[in-house]
Amino acid sequence: MGLLDFLRRKPPIRDAAAVGAFVDENAAFLMQKGLYEYSRARAGHYSKVLFREPSFQAAIEVSRWRAYPLGLAIVAEAVAGALHERLGGERGAVVQALSDQVLAVFDRYPPPAALGSDEWRSLRAELSRRLQLIGLHPPKRVIDIPEQWVQTYFDLMPIHEQLRGRDFPTTRNYLRVQLCNIHDEFMERLDAEAVAETLMVRTA
Repeated sequence: MGLLDFLRRKPPIRDAAAVGAFVDENAAFLMQKGLYEYSRARAGHYSKVLFREPSFQAAIEVSRWRAYPLGLAIVAEAVAGALHERLGGERGAVVQALSDQVLAVFDRYPPPAALGSDEWRSLRAELSRRLQLIGLHPPKRVIDIPEQWVQTYFDLMPIHEQLRGRDFPTTRNYLRVQLCNIHDEFMERLDAEAVAETLMVRTA
């Protein structure tokens, strides 16, 4: 590894706030990257024209904000599994502490103009429900976590459904591969002992 690679390394995750920031950043990345790359792929040579269209810009703005809480739930489940593996303890307590942190992250964002307050509240309620579901079943393999949410995410693509073709498997594979990469990064950066002292105190 060269000096520049070392300097570019991301810092360790050592507290609850860093865990929340990791989920936040990667949820946004996971959802937005898929939306934009899929739209470019379907538009082909006309992608630059499409992305300049005000109607498309408005549509993808709605899609990315609707997808964001879905991304939080997906990444949170992968992180919950990693935390339980490293921290041990009662899994329900780990999930609850992480859920509280993720909802706190969500609450830092004001309602997006593209959605409005009522829809933003509904998305928060659905996120809370999804986070609670994590603790109601045995831990999943990371590659299997996106399965239940693939259709929901695919339906958010800002491309007319008649133009989507047979792209559902591609979207599934995208979420699987990216989530595995996110999980591996979290495990590499996690300082489990330090995180335990700040994350688990929330359940006390």
